[in-house]
Amino acid sequence: CYEGGIREFVGFINRNKTPLHPDCIYMSGERKDSMCEIAMQYHDGYNEILVSFANNIHTPEGGMHETGFKAALTRALNGYRQEGDSISGEDCREGLTAIISVKLTNPQFEGQTKAKLGNSEMRTLVDSVVFDKLSQFLEENPAVGRVILEKALTASRAREAARRAREN
Repeated sequence: CYEGGIREFVGFINRNKTPLHPDCIYMSGERKDSMCEIAMQYHDGYNEILVSFANNIHTPEGGMHETGFKAALTRALNGYRQEGDSISGEDCREGLTAIISVKLTNPQFEGQTKAKLGNSEMRTLVDSVVFDKLSQFLEENPAVGRVILEKALTASRAREAARRAREN
């Protein structure tokens, strides 16, 4: 339980890391009887930390809400970049800590352990919220947008250099 909700949870996870932007990016939205909230912050590390919940139940294997988040994040960063080759989803998520929390009336979990959410409508809800709100955030905060984009481009260049080295 975190008094500041998932924003504070992201701060707790990143407590031993150096954040690339001071404030956590927070997005939320709802549709009919479902809602989602996402908090994210980039740090100077290389690993991706993605923690998701459905009705406050941890979904360690992810599911539709994580799929929607990943797709929208990649689309938003590539849209913000505007020119050049597109950045892969893996590169967009390098050094990212994100918490995805969804609430819905009839959750459908895959497996007995409720480790993966199967509701496809959550993918579209999370996708639209993240794409719209993150695109707006990047336009309104160009300094943060440049830092995030540079992190993704650096990851892309490093991956490409490693691929060339393997080939040689």
